[in-house]
Amino acid sequence: MAERVLEQCRRFNDGVRTGEWDGYIAAFDEDATLDIVGDPGSPYRGREAIIEAYAADPPDDTITVSSVETDGDVDVARFAWDKGGTGTLTVRWAGGRIADFRVAFD
Repeated sequence: MAERVLEQCRRFNDGVRTGEWDGYIAAFDEDATLDIVGDPGSPYRGREAIIEAYAADPPDDTITVSSVETDGDVDVARFAWDKGGTGTLTVRWAGGRIADFRVAFD
C-alpha cells in the first residue's frame, strides 16, 4: 500500500518542478481536507480550497520519502525536503482517493 503515497509524493514533486498541480490535486476527494501544520490558512476543506491554496502559495521544494508505514487506509510517510528539513505526511484514503492529508514539519 505504500505505493499509493509514494505516487502522490512523485506527483507533488512533478508539481514543484513544472508548476502544474492537476495530477497532484486529482487524487484528492472532492470533500478532502488538507491540514498543513503551522499554515495560518489551514486546514483547507474541499478540493477547490486545496486548489486555491496551491495556486496562491505553491511549494518550491521537492521531497524525498525515507519511510512509509501503512495501517489500513492510513499511510504515514517520513520525508525530507531536498533543500533541508524533515517532516511527516499522514494520508487517509477512502475509495482510492485522499480523504485527509496532514503535513507536519519537524
